[in-house]
Amino acid sequence: MQRLLLATLLLAIAPPAHAMHISEGILPFGWAALWFAVALPFVAVGLRRLTALSRDDLSMKPLVGLMAAVVFVISCMPIPVPTAGTCSHPCGTGIAAILVGPFVSVLISAVALLIQALFLAHGGLSTWGANIVSMGVVGSFAGWFVFRGGRMAGANLAVAGFMAGLATDWATYLATSAELAAGIRGDAPFLPLCGKIALAFIPTQLPLGILEGVMTAGMVVLLSRKRPDLLVRMRVIEAAELKLFDLQTSEVLKTSEVSGSTRRSS
Repeated sequence: MQRLLLATLLLAIAPPAHAMHISEGILPFGWAALWFAVALPFVAVGLRRLTALSRDDLSMKPLVGLMAAVVFVISCMPIPVPTAGTCSHPCGTGIAAILVGPFVSVLISAVALLIQALFLAHGGLSTWGANIVSMGVVGSFAGWFVFRGGRMAGANLAVAGFMAGLATDWATYLATSAELAAGIRGDAPFLPLCGKIALAFIPTQLPLGILEGVMTAGMVVLLSRKRPDLLVRMRVIEAAELKLFDLQTSEVLKTSEVSGSTRRSS
């Protein structure tokens, strides 16, 4: 009975709920303005990058639109964090950064976050800049660098994709923890508060990071089997690897044909 009363009391005095998208009004004006200033150059470069890519490839804008829809849907799956009265969610920016590059992925994140803030009350307009920095900038570049580094180290698409998705998710939540700690700490030391916020995310973000790694790896592998030419065009794989994929596909088809003929003859 005493434990039940204690739990009820803790819930009653819990701080206001935040989300992995930082909610409206959480950050002081100075910090909110700072994150807008940090995010703006990345969004501007992303817009210029998209314009240049679309000029050379007419299919780029539909692909970016599809990636924006993917990021929007994936990051709209909040999962409650029981230890902090908050919620976590996957990001989706890892696969976007892999396919269209980190700067365009920042632009995609900005659009998805704006729509979520306006129509779903997920995040906020005053914290839009901070959310772009955490999910768009930090998440996209973490996933992109890890994927490229993994490929340079000899990892296959599945392993590199998994590591990229994992890095995207965990880097985003660490950046969000740092932004919240910096904005709400008052006179409290920054590092202990940041550690407490990050610790509160662990029960949900740890498995979510693994899940996002699996999803990212699955998407990359699926594209390598169904549309390897798209991965070549996006410079995810080399043209030499496309020939290898074609050869593997031909061998699989031949094996299937032989198996089918054997069954019919028997």
